[in-house]
Amino acid sequence: MPVINSQIPEFKVQAYHNGAFKEVSNKDLAGKWSVFFFYPADFTFVCPTELGDLADNYAEFKKMGVEIYSVSTDTHFTHKAWHDASDTIKKIQYVMLADPTHILSKGFGVHIDEAGLAYRGTFVVNPEGQVKIAEIHDNGIGRDAKELLRKVQAAQYVASHPNEVCPAKWTPGQETLKPSLDLVGKI
Repeated sequence: MPVINSQIPEFKVQAYHNGAFKEVSNKDLAGKWSVFFFYPADFTFVCPTELGDLADNYAEFKKMGVEIYSVSTDTHFTHKAWHDASDTIKKIQYVMLADPTHILSKGFGVHIDEAGLAYRGTFVVNPEGQVKIAEIHDNGIGRDAKELLRKVQAAQYVASHPNEVCPAKWTPGQETLKPSLDLVGKI
């Protein structure tokens, strides 16, 4: 089944957030835009560069009503230890989900069975719990938070303007397209 427009899996997992452990479930996402940001493991190499970049741009996501959930197959205890040990990870204010049972990594299709880790997967979920953007990278390829921000802006725009679409490299304020027979072959 295609992942786009599919419902996110039901889940209930532990998390580390703002100095505390808490439980997070799919029910906590209802009515909000969310980003699931999978990465292979804490205490690794590319991961802190991505998570730090996301932390540096987190305020922009929050202004748009978007919550970020980073996810690895580590435990919430490991997330706390990494947070305490790394200046880069100390910047994180978003929720760090623990997936040691692999319910999320398997549910989103990013689980690497032979390694017990996740690929770098990014999923934008609308307030109804449907996946609107899905991107999976090999683990040696880092992501860019500003590009993710632009994609979320486009997804939110299309959701609130159902008769319009966003062309390549669209940013807020730029012209959109209104699909019609008149546009066929003219772009």
